[in-house]
Amino acid sequence: METRFPAARAQAANAGRTTSLADRVQAVLRAMIESGRIRNGERLVESQVAKSFGVSRSPARQALSDLLAAGLLREGKGAGYDVIGQGPPVEAGQAAKLGKLNIQSPRQWERMYEELERAVATAILFHTVQINERKLAESFDVSRTVTRDTLARMDGMGLVQKDKSGHWIARRITPERVQHLYELRWLLEPQALIQAAPHIPKKELERARQNIWNALSQIPIQSYHFDETETDLHSDLLSYCPNKEILMALNRTQSLFVPTRYLTDPFLEIPMELIENALKDHEGIVQALLDGNPPLASRLLVSHLKLAFKRWLHRFEITSEVGTLTLPDYLNIQG
Repeated sequence: METRFPAARAQAANAGRTTSLADRVQAVLRAMIESGRIRNGERLVESQVAKSFGVSRSPARQALSDLLAAGLLREGKGAGYDVIGQGPPVEAGQAAKLGKLNIQSPRQWERMYEELERAVATAILFHTVQINERKLAESFDVSRTVTRDTLARMDGMGLVQKDKSGHWIARRITPERVQHLYELRWLLEPQALIQAAPHIPKKELERARQNIWNALSQIPIQSYHFDETETDLHSDLLSYCPNKEILMALNRTQSLFVPTRYLTDPFLEIPMELIENALKDHEGIVQALLDGNPPLASRLLVSHLKLAFKRWLHRFEITSEVGTLTLPDYLNIQG
């Protein structure tokens, strides 16, 4: 029986999913809206959501932003959002009654992973930064052991690394660096896919295709769904490649995938139309594999990666219009 290579991409994606308090909060609120427990027209406010779930305002804010993007909320007059739900609307501005709501408590490193990853991914669009372990531990009220564990996980996907002095550094990502990483991908990924194709079970391909269809059925597309399809194609299916040296080389490119988990972030987002196009590329590649045509799938993957490079560069257009970026105190600009 063949042993599959544990790709860092899959580990990183799972870490991001496991740690997302925002996703957990959003899922509970979505269920409450769709079931009618939170009524049509009721008001949801960031501070209220944070208090009810016992979380900070950052995941509460992100959860509400995602629900707004999904069409389940609309911006109300004043603070907060009005619910777009089932049934006749209640009196305008009436606060939703949430009470105390519980979500599964993450482990300590999980609790900080998402917020740290997002902060670092945004910062490196502008600067090379050093992560101050002491301030990081204080900011999240965790031990230095927990911060080191979290940073080690990020090191595994290429987002941070230690310098010669033993400090954790996140290198600035420039258009040139993005191009170099994508050149590595479009040279190696198509070959990995060709080699993987004979070993991929049909049910895996069908699952990947279904995930693409699920993502396309929910416009605007949610970060979690897009990240899931990215993991399917660029990690899970490629992990069947018997040439593990190719997969190890591709691990160096994993930092390119981080922004896909934050499609509503003002710095990391790209236009929804481009996301839809990327998913349609995925669909064509997976369908070619299902049709027993790996060479076609490989050619489609090359085209997809070259377009993905252009999509990634869109983020630099956003950052070029921003004068300064406020960083958390645990990130220090270098150079």
